[in-house]
This record gives sequence, C-alpha cells and structure tokens, in this order.
Amino acid sequence: MGLTKQYLRYAPSGTFNIIASAECNSTHVSLKGISGRYIAVGACEHVIIWDMRLGEKAQVLPGENIVVSQICASPTGNHMAVGYIDGNINVFDLINNEVLCVFSGHNSAITCLQYDEQGHRLVSGSKDTEVILWDIVAETGIARFSGHKGAVTSVSFINGKNCIVSSSKDTFVKFWDIETKHCFKTLGGHQMEVWSAVLIKEERYLVTGSMDQELRVWKLNWTSDVKDEDKLSRQLEIVKIEESDDTEDSSVLQCHQVGTLVRGGKGRVVGLNTDPGQTILSCYGTDSLLELFVFCTDEEAKVRMNKRIKKQRKKLLKLKESGEVDIDTTEVPELLTLTDEVRRLASVKLGTKLKSTTLLLGTTGELRVGVTLANNTVELHSLKMEDGNEVKCLKQITQPGHQKEPRCVAISSDNLAILSASADSVKLWNRANQTCLRTIPVSCGGASCAVFAPGDRHALVGGGDGSLLLLDAAAARLLERVPAHAAACAAIGLTPDKLGCFTGGADKTVKLWRFELIPDPTGESKAKVLSVLHTRTLELEEPVLAVQISPNNKFIAVGLLDCTVKIFFLDTFKFYLSLYGHKLPVLCLDISYDSNIIATGSTDRNVKIWGMDFGDCHKSIFAHNDSVTALQFIPNTHYFFTGSKDGKVKQWDADSYDNIITLNGHAGACWGVCAGAGGLVAASCGADRALRLYTRTDEPLVLGDTEEEDVGLATGPDRAPVPGLPGLTMPTKKTIGAEKAADSIMECLSVGAEYKREVKEARGHPVPPPLLMTAYGCSTPEDFFVETIKRIRSTDLEEALLLLPFNTACEIIRLLPKLLDRGDHAEMFCRLAIFLLRVHHAPIIANQALFKHMIQIQAKANMRLNELRDMVGCNVHALQWARREAEARGQESTFRVATTPAAARSVRRRRTLKRPILAVT
Repeated sequence: MGLTKQYLRYAPSGTFNIIASAECNSTHVSLKGISGRYIAVGACEHVIIWDMRLGEKAQVLPGENIVVSQICASPTGNHMAVGYIDGNINVFDLINNEVLCVFSGHNSAITCLQYDEQGHRLVSGSKDTEVILWDIVAETGIARFSGHKGAVTSVSFINGKNCIVSSSKDTFVKFWDIETKHCFKTLGGHQMEVWSAVLIKEERYLVTGSMDQELRVWKLNWTSDVKDEDKLSRQLEIVKIEESDDTEDSSVLQCHQVGTLVRGGKGRVVGLNTDPGQTILSCYGTDSLLELFVFCTDEEAKVRMNKRIKKQRKKLLKLKESGEVDIDTTEVPELLTLTDEVRRLASVKLGTKLKSTTLLLGTTGELRVGVTLANNTVELHSLKMEDGNEVKCLKQITQPGHQKEPRCVAISSDNLAILSASADSVKLWNRANQTCLRTIPVSCGGASCAVFAPGDRHALVGGGDGSLLLLDAAAARLLERVPAHAAACAAIGLTPDKLGCFTGGADKTVKLWRFELIPDPTGESKAKVLSVLHTRTLELEEPVLAVQISPNNKFIAVGLLDCTVKIFFLDTFKFYLSLYGHKLPVLCLDISYDSNIIATGSTDRNVKIWGMDFGDCHKSIFAHNDSVTALQFIPNTHYFFTGSKDGKVKQWDADSYDNIITLNGHAGACWGVCAGAGGLVAASCGADRALRLYTRTDEPLVLGDTEEEDVGLATGPDRAPVPGLPGLTMPTKKTIGAEKAADSIMECLSVGAEYKREVKEARGHPVPPPLLMTAYGCSTPEDFFVETIKRIRSTDLEEALLLLPFNTACEIIRLLPKLLDRGDHAEMFCRLAIFLLRVHHAPIIANQALFKHMIQIQAKANMRLNELRDMVGCNVHALQWARREAEARGQESTFRVATTPAAARSVRRRRTLKRPILAVT
C-alpha cells in the first residue's frame, strides 16, 4: 500500500463585522426580567441579542451553515424560534443557549413566525406557500394548511377564536380554523400582492399593506359576538362599505373594509408591525421613512368623535347663517369613523432604507422602536405617547461593522490583526476575539485591495478612483493619498524584499513603488512618517486585473482583461511568457513560494495551474459554480485557497490537483480570501457583509470524507408519503434523521427478537444481553425498545413510523400492551398506538389478532391517561390552594399579582375575601 498524503482540516472559528442581516427581522427580547433594552437580530447564521444600553452583544444564539431568515421571541421570554432559509425551525432556550427542538416541515425559506399568547404553539409561513402549526410542548407538528398560491408573507394567531390569519403574494388573506384544519374565509379585496397583515386593537381590526400608498383597515365581526358588542362600536362596520362587498350571512366571520390609512412613504409596503398590546402600528416601505399610528381605546375614540361632531355642527350652523347651505340640511350623523379610531404619531426619518422594526410600549407610555437598516446598523428610538411628536434616538450601533460590504481583507504578519476595507471605511480587528480595534473613514471610490506594510503598523489600500492610501493603523489616521492610477487600482502587494510595493490599475499600467521615511508634512510630530516613491512603470495593452511578483524577485505576472496572463522579467520588463487558455478574464492569480507554479482564477469558473519554467498548463480545474474572485497560496506550501461568487471558499493541492476541503463561506459572493503566516489562519469577506475566520486544526483530513448533512427530502407536491392515503398530509417532512430513526427501530426489534429466541433456547441458563442492549443500559427487549424510542427526536418520530414496513408496525402493536402495564411513558406509547392505527387502520381492523391487541391498548391507555389527568388536576388545584393561602395571609404575592398595579391588587383581594362559602350537608 502506498503512502497517503495527510492534510490538516480548516474549521470556521468566527464570524464578525455583521451587526444585523438585512434579510432577517428584529424583535425585542426580555433577558433577566428586563424589557426594552435588548433587541435580537439575525446575523448570517447566528442570532445576536444586542444590549442597546451598552452597545454590546448580550447573547449569541449560534447557528451552523444556514442563514437565518426569521426570528420570533415567545411571550414568556424564555424561548426564541429561529427560522432558516432551508425551511427548518430551531427553538432556543434563552437561558442556556440550547436548542430545545427542531421542526422540519418546509421546503424553502421561512418568511414569518408567530407564537400564540401562551407561547405553547408556533405558526410558520414559508416561500413554499405552506402554513404549518407546531406544538412547542409536544415538539411536533399539529397541522399543515395548504391553499395559498404564492409565498406566505405574514401569519398571526387570532387567540380569542383559535384561528390563524395569513397573507400571501397571491393577493389573498386567508383565515384558518385550527380545530377543523381548513380555510373558512378568504379575503380577496386586493389587486396586487399582500406584503404584510397584522391584527390590531384586541384582534378586532386587520390592517393589510400592498403595493399602493394605502393601508387597508378591515373590521372583523364574529357572528357569535354580535349581541355582546356595544352599539357604538357596531356602527364602524357599516361606514364606507362598498356595494360590491359580499356579505355572507351564513359565514362565521364578516370582514368589512372600514377605511384606509394613507402612507407618506414611497414604494410598496415592506412591513407592518404592532406592539405586544396591539395598540401601536408601524409601517415602512422601500424608503427610509417609518410611520407610526395609534389605535385609540373606545373611550378615546368616543371623545374624538364628539369633538369632531361638535366642530362639524358649528361649521354647519355658520354655513346656514350665511345662506351657503339650505336650512333644511340634516344634522351631522353620530357615526364612529376611522379618523376617530386612529391617530397618527410623528414619523421617523432615518439615514437609509429600513429593513425591519420592532415595537415595545412601556407602562409609563414610552414607546421604544428598534430598527435595523440596510447599512448594517441597529438603532433604538424612544417616543413619549403624551407628546407624540418628539422622537429621540437612544442608541445607534455602527462601530462593530462596516456600513457597506467589505471588498478585501488582509492578515498581519504575526496573525494577530485583520484588516478589512469597504467603500466607507477601513477597520482593524483583533483576531483572537474578533473585536474592532480601529476605524478609519476613507473616501476613495470603494476600496478594492489592501495589504499590511512591513512591520504591521501601516497599511496600503487601493481605491476605486485610482488612489493609493497610506494608513497609520495604530493611530487610525490617513497619512497620505497618492494618485497612483488614472482609473481603479485593481491590485496591490509587497515586493519580495519588503522594501517597496506594486500596484496595478485599470489605466493599463503596473507601477513599482519604494518605501521611504519623510518628515511629517502636518508638522504634528518630529518623527518621520512612511511614504512611497514611484520608481518604475510597466505599460500594457489591456486594463490590469491582477498582479503578482514571484518570490525569487525574478518575474512579474499580470492578469489582463483579454483573458491572458503576461509574465515579464522584473528587472528589465522584458516579455517572458504568455499564459492563454481562459475563456474569460483572469480576476486573480498567485505564485507559489518556490516560484515554480502559478495559479490563476477566472470568470469562466476555472482555476488553471501553470509551470513558471515553460508556461505549460499543468491542470485546468472546474473549481466553482461562479466566477473565481480570489486566490492565494498558503505560505511555504503548494496549497492554495480560492473564493468565488458562489460564496464557497475552497482549499486545493496544486501538486495532486485535489480539492482538500470546501468551506461554506458566505451567503452571497465571496470577494476576498487571505491566508496568514504559516497557514495557521485564513480569512474571507463577502457580499453578506460578514468577515469569516478559519483556523487550521490538528484534526487530520481524509479526502472524499464528507459529512452527511441532515437535509430534507421532498416527498412530492402532494406531500402524502403514505401510499393509498392521499388525504393524510403531514406537517413534517422526511429527513435523514427520520430515516436513521426508522433504521434504529427496526434494528432494536430484530435484536430484541433474537435475544428472546436465545433466552428461550437456553432453557433457564443465563444469556448475556447483546452489546447494543448493554450499551443502552438495558436488560430486557422492552427496556431496549423504550430507550430507542426516547432517543428519537420528537419531530422525527411520526415520519420514522411512516417509513416502517407493516410487519414491523405489527410487532410494535403487539409490544404496546405490555409496555402500558409498566406505568411510565404512557403518553408516548399512546401516541405510537394512535398514529399506527391512523396509518394502518384497515389492515389492523381486518386482522383479528391485531384487533384484540388494539382493544387491550384502548383499555390500558384509558386507564393510564386518566391517572395522568388526575395527577395533573391534583397538582393544579394544590397550587391554586397554596396561592389562596398565601394571599389570605397577606404576606406573599404570586408573581402575576406582584406585577399588577396596587389598585387592581386590592380589588382582587376584596373579591377573594367575598368568595361565597357553601356548606354541603
């Protein structure tokens, strides 16, 4: 056997520069009982909770390789649901940062999430047009609602009616009944996409936003509540009802458009949000204007109506006296209108486009508005409801990240600092903890390349306007701006002797510079400062895209727009070789440490490896699915990194031409890759605004050994994986985890059956249990089955049971009566029995032996569930008795009572003392 080449694995070790992803929403979070201070935002694959008082990260919910698309905090403040672009939902515990459960049901990105008022259920909408209801406590799916023809844009619980309302890009708003799992009402009053819909004012109104400048306000009238409604509030549904409205007398819900709110912003509605009390409505579009509306209480609305009527009567009386109107004109009708219900607050004009908002109304009447902006910024604003006009910016977080996407990255020679440059600033980062050390504002038309100067105290940055910037990294100031090129500076690097640098520009020139120390031109210091002196210029026929000097200081290689790489002698600029073979321009190139190999990356998605001696192409590799934008050799090796517009970062071996490892780097294009000294670390930057760090580990890497990803497997458009049961639509989908669970169940039953056979044949002699049973700590096949079922993720259990063959399901049914006699895990066994009966109903009823087992399961399950119900009821009433005893003593208060106002507490105590006492004889 020949010797194998061993590599060391690179692993992601940090993601920074990202404050808030523009594709994800934001939400207020309560930590340690404090509200209004913390805002959670999505940051690529992580969720960051920002402390808006200190401007620091309070907590990070870690993700893996999938970008976060939606987040939602539970009303209790203990959990947070995080939806990803692959359709999965993770529920995190905010106390210990652990994942409580994973829901797999959608096939594409999650677009909206919403908890019910108790935080026990979660509803999700996705781009796959599906709405799914999840049970947080049971960790499983409840129902899948299919009916929309476009991506779902918003979902909300109507808690008072046990319903769900959803809006979609198919122009419809649908109401779903959770009990019957069907759509009982479709609202079709929109001509274009419905981008957002929210419930407001105790779930009595529905506000929808579409492509136009108006927000439509709908009144929800439930036929069961008509008798209980006040006459004045009933009048609102009559006002401004169009003749074309279809009012179905037999419908449970009557939806009438009662008016519109005219927006001041431009473009379509991007999002609508309300505070948890459903009093304040925020609206924002494709511009930077945030509009706020208040839905008044019934008393305030009545006062506003009376004032309006009084003014209108005075105006009418004056017109009658002047003779402008007829004396017989009728009086002003006393009807409540939308203008009486809604009051506009001050609008907030922000610096750039809004991406999300979150509202929180305090008990003192202070409204706190958290916003995330398109320029990687999080802001917190405050508004006093009494004033209604003055908006204060409490905090603005901008320092931990570039406001525009970074285009280049560099690592210092000691691997301690990282430099990143964007169109607005240059930032210096501490590699160990990924914190920003220095920020240098620059304006150079967009930085395209950067490198540390020898000594790591200074940095060189090439600008889009052709200028060369000399920066003092330690002092965070711009030393000099050198007009190096007439067009964009595309490449920059140090000469091998470290005495100078080179630049290549779109003005068809490559220039060589020499470092020198000159007196400080500002006169602030007597110490000399670094400068550059232009020495030589190489004129070319095409714009320059990439430049590199060989480490032996002999050749200079230039990538040109004509898809070729020209190699010249460095000392005389005499032409040496022309490397041609790429079909599209070469964007990046690098030369190995021994000056024997040159690697080039092109827009044609290929990486070519050439020999420097004859210019022959050793290998052409189809490296990426999009343009190769960055390439760099690891020092003292023939390994190199490549970055591409497909977002991936790959490591290659230039000798064996193998792809060593693929790092799922960025959600968008990768613009730059840099390897540190010794190859210990590497960094990349991309269009998702993230800077990603990779560290070389001591773990050996075997080529071709790829980790199995837990990805969803689609089961067809009808999502009915059970043959012969097209009506069975599962809320979950088949995953690798479900297939593994089904295999483990079948293995468990086969091992248990074999062990039973061996025990029977031994005739009383001791038989050691199988190794698998011993590893699970079990001595009987029943215990082994229970442990196997317990280790299966709750969301994968039903999908695993669907994958089992019928004979395996029969074995489980025969085993369940004996398991129900044990008394523990009765709820789990009942779930198994009900689901298997639902799937295999006809064969089980037809088989007399199985039918007898089902009768036994029914009797024993009823007994066990009654025991559980009695235990829960006893505990609930015992806790209620303990609460009443504590309140009667007047010494302690329960948590809920302690947070209520003192007046409400006294009323509650008086009611408690007046409780009637019945004497039963």
